[in-house]
Amino acid sequence: QVQLVESGGGLVQAGGSLRLSCAASGSIFSINAMGWFRQAPGKQRELVAAFTNGGSIKYADPVKDRFTISRDNAKNTVYLQMNSLRPEDTAVYYCNAVVRDSGLLYFEVWGQGTLVTVSS
Repeated sequence: QVQLVESGGGLVQAGGSLRLSCAASGSIFSINAMGWFRQAPGKQRELVAAFTNGGSIKYADPVKDRFTISRDNAKNTVYLQMNSLRPEDTAVYYCNAVVRDSGLLYFEVWGQGTLVTVSS
């Protein structure tokens, strides 16, 4: 079984910064893709930033030049550095990964979510 554990959410004023972390644990053979989604109240879940299966990085247009995704492969951890935060960034942020487990089966896994609130 593979689990994703997120941390780093909280309350911040507009213009401030936060760093989210997501660590994958369990019977992991490889991680094919990993990244962050968010869901604001009354809205659909949307991609924020992710490492794709091909190894490239994808950013949603609203966060380009403000957010940076990075990873530590040795720790199976991905980070999201969020700068110049805006009230519209307020959402629950979810970590997502496509993982191949020790049985060589592929799974899509979601974290429990971490709340980011940006006050104006």
